[in-house]
Amino acid sequence: MITSILIAAALIGGVGLFVGLFLGIAGIKFAVETDPKEEEVLNALPGNNCGGCGFAGCAALATAIAKGEAPVNACPVGGEPVGKAIGEIMGIEAEEKERMVAFVKCQGDCDKAKTDYEYTGAEDCAMLSFVPNGGPKSCNYGCLGYGNCVKACPFDAIHVVNGIAVVDKEACKACGKCVAACPKNLIELVPYKANVFVSCNSQAKGPVAMKACDTACIGCGICQKNCDYDKCIGCGSCVEKCPKKAIIKS
Repeated sequence: MITSILIAAALIGGVGLFVGLFLGIAGIKFAVETDPKEEEVLNALPGNNCGGCGFAGCAALATAIAKGEAPVNACPVGGEPVGKAIGEIMGIEAEEKERMVAFVKCQGDCDKAKTDYEYTGAEDCAMLSFVPNGGPKSCNYGCLGYGNCVKACPFDAIHVVNGIAVVDKEACKACGKCVAACPKNLIELVPYKANVFVSCNSQAKGPVAMKACDTACIGCGICQKNCDYDKCIGCGSCVEKCPKKAIIKS
């Protein structure tokens, strides 16, 4: 009996030793060589793995930068400081990149937006596409206020205030998670330095929009007559002329 146990133990030990040696040799033989710069770039990145750069995470971005397949300032979270640091590692100068932030194109909070009925279901913006009129608010284009964007933001830079999502400009890293999470396509990335915004996404005709929300764009065209939005210099003329205050200046 004891002999059988010893034989079994020796057999198991021998198999374990063989497997260990085989894996060790295989690991050495098939080891993938990595560019030392790749590890340096990875260490320079913030490590949020938010995907805002367009890659699966910081490791994937570091690989792409080391191979020259992505710019050294591709990380929106790290911004200019990280871009410069990675540029030094790669031996190239980081191009200037304008800082972007998320902006919610809606002012239809609980005081300004009208409602058609009281909703008591799941508090999920995406789920409201299955309820009558796409949600309780009279405006079918506005913020639903249930915070899918809040849940998606890894930087605590967006919160629902009085029924609509509001972005904290200083905390926002422009990763784009909130943009992707909004089922109404209300959120977009805009230049940090911009100070004039059309804060309404409504496509409804004027009379319908007016009934739905106090600050809805009614498509009157007064702003267009007073300025060219694409060539905005922040003068604020359109803000003053808009009869519904659908254009704001921050």
